[in-house]
Amino acid sequence: MTHALPPLNALRAFEAAARHLSFKLAAHELHVTPAAVGQQVKALEARLGVQLFERLHKQLILTAAGQAYLPGVSRGFRHIAEATSQLKPAGAVLLQLGVHASLDLRRLDLAQFREAHAEIGLRVLQPAGLHELVEGKVDLLIARSLGHHPGYRCDRVTEGSGLGDWLIAPEGTADCPEIVSFREWLRARAAASPRTNRRPRLVGGVGS
Repeated sequence: MTHALPPLNALRAFEAAARHLSFKLAAHELHVTPAAVGQQVKALEARLGVQLFERLHKQLILTAAGQAYLPGVSRGFRHIAEATSQLKPAGAVLLQLGVHASLDLRRLDLAQFREAHAEIGLRVLQPAGLHELVEGKVDLLIARSLGHHPGYRCDRVTEGSGLGDWLIAPEGTADCPEIVSFREWLRARAAASPRTNRRPRLVGGVGS
């Protein structure tokens, strides 16, 4: 049976915009421009033949059709995530870690994590950025950023303020056991390391 499905990117744009009631915040979460989110939603409305949002001055409101559509779309994304998680090999949980290009992996000493957590198959993608995290190519990301990303949990890795290294995970999966294990391992390692800027030091969670 062939299912008549709208484009996935258009559905993601609608779902994020509907949660935030803002194209701007949805764009920030998806790491695209507000105009791109608006175009995706407009294309989805044209394909469905219904209006999903009322676009008022500085305000976005779901129409009755949009309110009816949102729960099913959100539920669909959750089912896809659950089905994907069930594909993991028996006895091993795979954790895809993305790392920005300029980070020296020797600083992390990931062999220690692998020894301490033999049940987690850690794979590293470098270079990787927010695009790879949004697209699902990695589960967790160490990025060079300011650490403010709506829809994502951000924990600072390096000391100081402003631009730095942050551990970033989607809010929906930030409390998954394998991600929690990596976050806690990194925090414990940081606490045991000399407090210099050359060592990771995980501080504070930033929720949005």
